Order: sequence, then C-alpha cells, then structure tokens
Amino acid sequence: QGQVQESGGGSVQAGGSLRLSCAASGYSYSICVAWFRQAPGKQREAVAAIYTGTGRTAYADSVKGRFTISQDNAKNTVYLQMNSLTPEDTATYYCAADPYVQPDDVISGIAGALHAWGQGTLVTVSS
Repeated sequence: QGQVQESGGGSVQAGGSLRLSCAASGYSYSICVAWFRQAPGKQREAVAAIYTGTGRTAYADSVKGRFTISQDNAKNTVYLQMNSLTPEDTATYYCAADPYVQPDDVISGIAGALHAWGQGTLVTVSS
C-alpha cells in the first residue's frame, strides 16, 4: 500500500523561498508524484508533477519559472523548490502519488483522483 508524507511548510515573506519534501513508501515501481495546493475558499490546484521513472515533469502556468519539482531516488523523496513566493501562493500544499498517471494529465486535470495523499503542509507567504 503506497503512502506519501509531506514536510517543509512554513512562513516566509514575499520574494522568499521554501522547499517542500514528499517521502514516498510502499511503491515497487515508478510513480507519478504531484504537488497540489488549496487556499481557503478556492479549488484545489495541481501545481507540479514528476514521473519518477523518466523524470518527466509538468507545471501549472501559475508556478512556471518559479517552482521546480525534482526527485532523489535514493531517498524515495520528491522535492518542490518554491522561489519568488507571493501571498497568492499561500495555501495548504498536498503531495499525492499514483503509478498509473502521467504529469501532464495531472496538471491538465484529466488524471482523476490519485491513489495516495499526504496530510498537507501549510505555506504562508506574507507581504
């Protein structure tokens, strides 16, 4: 049974950076790991995704050029490096994983519900 767990949220001033980590366990093969976020009163948004077997990535337009998703296969961990943060990035960030979807499909919204979800980690960006 695959599981994921996020860490690394916190508070930062506008223009600052944070790195989130997503540790995956229980998967024997390649998986797609995605970062979602949900701000109060807003719909959940997929912001970045990576397929661990190929390293293929995809990003939402709202974070392109500012966020970078990467992986450390030895640690079974996926990172989300967030730079040039703005108050609009304030949200609870969730990590999710699924072995049967691709990053582009997750970002476009056609992938449907992913298999495993973390509890979420709060990111607060102050102006």
